[in-house]
Amino acid sequence: MCDVCGCHERVHSHSHQTRTVDVNQSLLKANEEAAINNRKHFDDLGMLAINIISSPGSGKTTLLEKSIDVLKDEISIGVLEGDIETDLDAERIRAKGIPAVQLTTGGACHLDSSLIHKGFHSLEHQLNGKKLDVLFIENVGNLVCPSFFDLGEHVRVVLISVPEGHDKPVKYPKAIMTSQLLIISKSDLVPYFDFNIDKIKKDASALNPSLKIIVTSTKTGEGMEEWIDYLKVNLKQK
Repeated sequence: MCDVCGCHERVHSHSHQTRTVDVNQSLLKANEEAAINNRKHFDDLGMLAINIISSPGSGKTTLLEKSIDVLKDEISIGVLEGDIETDLDAERIRAKGIPAVQLTTGGACHLDSSLIHKGFHSLEHQLNGKKLDVLFIENVGNLVCPSFFDLGEHVRVVLISVPEGHDKPVKYPKAIMTSQLLIISKSDLVPYFDFNIDKIKKDASALNPSLKIIVTSTKTGEGMEEWIDYLKVNLKQK
């Protein structure tokens, strides 16, 4: 799946397995060290960093656009956009008047801490000394690899949209266990899908009892006020 972290590799022998494990452990260790430095930098700036992970098409960018509409006159926002190719999502954010840097991985199915370090310095050049209150990191669309890579964020948010199905927490437990907030998106589509909100909440809470869960729709506005309040509470804690 990923040319960087090696998660696509099939293990055919014990020696191959040992080499793969050693390489992956080294990658994760290096990433963790860089994440610690990122977090310290964000802390020194008094800035809240939020890492948003999800499958493709779950509504990450739309959620950011709606959040920017509400918050841009109250707080200073910057965005790092992760994708394998194109800068389409960064252009959508810039159209809202918000500084954004596109991070293209060229094949890797996740962002890593070194990319965030480079991307944030590029973003700082756009800011010309202006202080950010919140940095949103929109990760590459994937529920697997991004859950293993700390980026130095303060809050990790996982989105699961109604069309994806309510079984995603049990299929992708790491994404749930490493996040502080689950956003169930596109709730306006519940009548058209076999989606059990009570079950997804129960399964997610069983995996991560401290997980906060918000049901949202950017179409109807459901849950958006609760999401904005969540951001403001976390920002006050910085």
